Amino acid sequence: MKRPLAYITAAWCGEPDTDMELAARYCRMAYEAGFSPICPILYLPLFINDAIPEEHKNGIDMRRDMLRRSHVLVVCGGEVDEDVKNDIAVAKRLNITATTLDGILTVNQQGRHDV
Repeated sequence: MKRPLAYITAAWCGEPDTDMELAARYCRMAYEAGFSPICPILYLPLFINDAIPEEHKNGIDMRRDMLRRSHVLVVCGGEVDEDVKNDIAVAKRLNITATTLDGILTVNQQGRHDV
């Protein structure tokens, strides 16, 4: 079965180690819910230097392209910042469903009866 692409976004704190750990956890949860997670924060910082204006813009363009190809936008964490609001607005404009990680996990659990 082909897994739908899920773009993972959150209000990242700016601490690379913390953000990477959270992103990996969110991606694992989305994967276990049946999605193929796409989370740019896990790898774009490895080769994009945000301090260089052209690279910063290219990073934004790459993230938007990844979102455009996704089936769903998954908002993770308890906070919403400007980047998350922008992701939600882009998803809305492209008719891509936006939901929360809790939302996909809840739907994934429907119909399961643990004994």
